[in-house]
Amino acid sequence: MTSTERLKKIAEAVSRTGRLSVAELAELTGASEMTIRRDLEVLADQGVLERYRGGARSLLLRGEEPPFALRAQDGSEAKQRIAAEVAALIADGESVVLDSGTTCLEVARALQHRRLTVMPLSLHAANALTGAPRLRLLLPGGEPRPGELALTGPLAEASLAALRFDTAVVGCCGLNATDGLTAYDLADAAIKRAAIRSARRVIVVTEAAKLSRTALAFVTPASALHAVVTDHSAPDDATAALTSAGVTVRKV
Repeated sequence: MTSTERLKKIAEAVSRTGRLSVAELAELTGASEMTIRRDLEVLADQGVLERYRGGARSLLLRGEEPPFALRAQDGSEAKQRIAAEVAALIADGESVVLDSGTTCLEVARALQHRRLTVMPLSLHAANALTGAPRLRLLLPGGEPRPGELALTGPLAEASLAALRFDTAVVGCCGLNATDGLTAYDLADAAIKRAAIRSARRVIVVTEAAKLSRTALAFVTPASALHAVVTDHSAPDDATAALTSAGVTVRKV
């Protein structure tokens, strides 16, 4: 088991049970108690859990999104494939608004050497695109959320309302044909809606697991989306339902 896999397993186990001891986590992962203590320090620094003497307790509420730093390590190969597919769908010369999130960050990296106009909605993506030689970078206003560094609030919404993009690349926390596109955070949902309103075409990027989830905040119905790019493990029934709603689904 790699360190990334072990961190994910620990975070999921503590979140599921509420609290676990170092000894229980060592038995679960097959790692030494010294290694588990180091892992718990890493996860505590990321805000995933809280240490106490001899164990850890979860800080995540049910239905709450895991921290950016933890999600960034998860499924990186699939996210890179998704990003490459999205880059192939975008023509040189287009204007693109790019949502926050770990998959959208990979899209930003895939667009670094393209001749495009891009407005990223997170400081992570803005940093990835800074200095790109052929790319015109537009920065919105807004207040960055800690860790996520997603730009939200009225300044970000005003920036989006002032522009019209060829394509919006939007991440999600949940997506299905019945409940549509959903997000964990109300402010994030408002920004996603503003980005969708500002664009002629909407491409959603998502890991397959999110096609079976519905998060708290409604963003838009599935019928408002033009394409969904996901990984090849996406269940056929979920993708077929999206196709029936008029969405083009690409599995990579």
